Parts: sequence; C-alpha cells; structure tokens
Amino acid sequence: MNVSKIALGVAAAAAFMSACQQETKPAAETTATTGEATVAAGEKIVYVNSDSLLANYAYFKEVRTRLEGKSKKAEADLRSKAEAFQKEIGEYQQNGQAMSASQRASTEQRLQQKQQQLQALNQSTSTQLATEESEEMKKIYDNVEAYLKKLSDEKGYKMVLTYSRGNSAILYGDESLDITHEVLSALNEQYNAEKADSTKTETKK
Repeated sequence: MNVSKIALGVAAAAAFMSACQQETKPAAETTATTGEATVAAGEKIVYVNSDSLLANYAYFKEVRTRLEGKSKKAEADLRSKAEAFQKEIGEYQQNGQAMSASQRASTEQRLQQKQQQLQALNQSTSTQLATEESEEMKKIYDNVEAYLKKLSDEKGYKMVLTYSRGNSAILYGDESLDITHEVLSALNEQYNAEKADSTKTETKK
C-alpha cells in the first residue's frame, strides 16, 4: 500500500533547457566546419547549471516541500487504513469458525470489497499526486523558459544550454558563460514579488 514517491529532480532537470530561436543570420556571417554549421562569430552561447538552479530556486523548493508533505500524509493515511484492514482479516480468521455459512460469506464479501476500495484509493492517490506534480513542473518550466527568452532578447544570446554534473553534453564551459546566478536571482526576485502580491490580495479578502 505504498504511494509512489515524488520524483521531482528528474522531471525538473529538463525544465531548465531552452533553445532561444531567432532569425538566421545571412550566409556571409556564418561559417562551416567539416560540413556542419557553426555559430557565427559574436553570437553568444551561455549555460545554466541546473543543479544549482534546482537547489536554490525558491519556487521549486516550495513545490518540492509541499508535494513531499502531501505524499507522506497520503502514504500514512493509506498505511493506517491497510493496518486496520489487516486487523479485520485477523479477527475474521480467529472467529470465522464460529460463524454460520451465511455470516462467513457476508464477511468475506465485505472484506473483499474493502480490499478493492483500498486498492482503488491507492491508485487514485498516486494518480492525483503525479498529476499535481506534472502541473507544477509545467509552471516551473514555463517560468524559466519565459525568463530565458526575455534575457536572450535583451543580451543577444543565441542559445541557452543546461549543465548538470555527471549528466551533460558540456564537458567544459568558460565560467564567463555561466549565467546561473543571474537567472536564479531574477527568478527568485520575480517569485518573491508574486508571492507578496498574492499575500496582499488574500489579506484584503
């Protein structure tokens, strides 16, 4: 009767990669090496460390804490119901011999229905948690993508890559191209402002 755990890290890692598409430069401004197109001189590629972003983005941390809390509460509730059900089964096994045939049949039917209800509750709870996680991760992805597009327009970045230790196509990147701190600061500032506005709105009601 275990509720599946919330696997935010894997889902969120993909939320921090955004290729910012802009108009293609004229052919004279591009170069080619062994037949493959390369970025023209002056066109800047930067990267974000998704490990740091995940660890320090206030919105993500709040979502993770909230979902983990819900998961633990649901798991405890299911465990309590399962233990109560096992107790009923034990009592039936002890007292079943003293029951009439019709009483045993009725009790067994009731226990079977309760087992099915617990299985259905387990499945529906897992589905609900997974759906909520997916919705929250989409919001996080949208926030990050929207900011990176805005930042790329302002600073002329052609592409924003994601870097994660042990799981990255970037073997080396100059630290001057790492915009993690800038992105993180802006996202947290934006989230805190939105949270403050939401609190003010709730207070006025």
